[in-house]
Amino acid sequence: MGVVNVTPDSFSDGGLYLDPDAAVAHGKELAAEGAAILDVGGESTRPGAEPVPAGEELQRVVPVVERLATEARVSVDTSKVVVAEAAVQAGARIVNDVSAFRFQPEMAGLVASAGATCCLMHMLGEPRTMQEDPQYDDVVSDVKAFLEERLAFAVGEGVPEERAWLDPDIGVGKTLDHNLELLRRLDEIVAIGRPVVIGTSRKSFLGKITGREPRDRVPGTIATNVIAYERGASIFRVHDVAPVADALKVAAATVPAAWKTSPIA
Repeated sequence: MGVVNVTPDSFSDGGLYLDPDAAVAHGKELAAEGAAILDVGGESTRPGAEPVPAGEELQRVVPVVERLATEARVSVDTSKVVVAEAAVQAGARIVNDVSAFRFQPEMAGLVASAGATCCLMHMLGEPRTMQEDPQYDDVVSDVKAFLEERLAFAVGEGVPEERAWLDPDIGVGKTLDHNLELLRRLDEIVAIGRPVVIGTSRKSFLGKITGREPRDRVPGTIATNVIAYERGASIFRVHDVAPVADALKVAAATVPAAWKTSPIA
């Protein structure tokens, strides 16, 4: 899953692809490098990020989704129903909701009626406050329980279970130790039985370990994705598609992956 941020303030590439032509060119490049999915987002969810008005998010996202939908499977990264609806009409087939349908519960009905796939992400609180003092009794058990509850909600609202993916959202509302524990025990999240998305790309916890700036965290990103693959993750959301895709090809040739028995809708 290649990241296409059409935002001025994303933590590692903010402003680079705010222009629709630049975003489309970037998406095409990621598809050529091996991205099966292009994840288009018009509102940053980095720690401390401010909300974006729906009208502005629509203007950023919809033209890019429409043009990229002919290049690859497109996901829209949004927690707003109006944006998701417009993106689906423009050709998106996946709704990637950082709130897991908590901010706007009617998102579940939209996904169900559109026959789309959804990605339900764990987030503690909301972007402006999630990194202030994240605490858990047991981060893996707490995140697992949250994802199970949100999956049950989505299914109850008519989303077929086979069209739901789960993302523990490593790096979001978690400390360094929380992130490492989630990676170590990712198989416990995989045990829920739905495809697990991993999104560690360029994140700050890698910088804390390596001392590298965001664009220099590709080796750390590769390491975390290979570890996640071995523990059962099946979808890898990254900025740097080519090197991660190569690493995963080698891992796939070497390490058996549990998710291969569960088809991805």
